[in-house]
Amino acid sequence: MTQDKFNSFCVALPHTHHVVQWGGADVWKVGLPEVGKNKVFVIGGWRRAKDDQKVFCVSFHCSEVAFAFLKDTPGCRPAPYLSSRGMTWIQWNGHNEGISDRELNDYIENSHRLMRAKLTKKLQRELGFLQ
Repeated sequence: MTQDKFNSFCVALPHTHHVVQWGGADVWKVGLPEVGKNKVFVIGGWRRAKDDQKVFCVSFHCSEVAFAFLKDTPGCRPAPYLSSRGMTWIQWNGHNEGISDRELNDYIENSHRLMRAKLTKKLQRELGFLQ
């Protein structure tokens, strides 16, 4: 997946907004842009691979079951920093191995769903996620 395809997919999800932070990473949040009324659901950024090439990586939140499966999947690993703090975040390493772009989009969409469920019930209703 390219950075452009990643950002195009994320912007199409409901009530998302984009910020660039943490050393130039594309950080996507669900909710409202006001402080405390949003949740990070996916991060795209560049890292250097073993061959010194720059690789676009994507980190996303997932269920415990998906985490247990993906952490040992080729091209994936527990997301640095986030998973070391007990969070179930996976980093896809940018190589076309392990999971396809379509599968990655499914995981990103699921991360969006998981994180929007962590917004307050009031905000979820306001945004139309709850009836």
